[in-house]
This record gives sequence, C-alpha cells and structure tokens, in this order.
Amino acid sequence: MKKKQLPSKREIIPASPTSAPKPRATFTDEFKRKAVSRLRSGGQSATDLAIELGIQRSQLYKWAKKLDEQSPGDTFRSPGRPAVSELSEVEQLRRDLAKAQEELAILKKFDAYLTRLKK
Repeated sequence: MKKKQLPSKREIIPASPTSAPKPRATFTDEFKRKAVSRLRSGGQSATDLAIELGIQRSQLYKWAKKLDEQSPGDTFRSPGRPAVSELSEVEQLRRDLAKAQEELAILKKFDAYLTRLKK
C-alpha cells in the first residue's frame, strides 16, 4: 500500500502576483524633517500624522530622536553602511580588494570544475 503524498503549500495556496514583498520605502531628509516638525507642532496626534504620511508611528519618534542627537547641519542618515562618497580611500581600496579576492576564488573553483570535466 502506497503512502499518500500530502499536497505542498504551493498547491494549497497558489502564489499571486500581489503576494510579492513590498520594496523598502526610502524617505528624503526634507520629508523626515517636515514630519518631525509637524509632530512637534502638536497640531495633530502622532497616530493621525503617521496614518496620513503612510508610516509607522514609532518611525516618527525614531526620526525625532535622531534629529535631537545630531548637530543641525548634518544629513539625516540612518544607521548602517556609510555612503560610498563618505568612505576613505583606504576603506574603499579594502572593499575593492575583498571583492576581487572573492571573484578570484570563484574563478579558481570554476577552473577546477572544468578541469575535472575534461578528464
């Protein structure tokens, strides 16, 4: 007697084009500063403002905290990798070297694979 195969998740719930993940939203410095100034003006609640702008309420508070911590002339950057233009020459060269070494390792593996196929 054969064991009955259960249907896969894909067979149960077909994939639809609308189920693809949304791309991450990015906001300009100007947008963030205006949103924080509207939050601080007290004209509307943080929840209403967040709904109007289409963002999470907690994001407004994070932007406000970030603005408080930085000096007035700085650009409004999130934590993470610095922009390429801000990297020093040494850091840029190290990054390029690491990329070249990775590419070389891949090519060596591919060469070894082709050599085995010829035998």
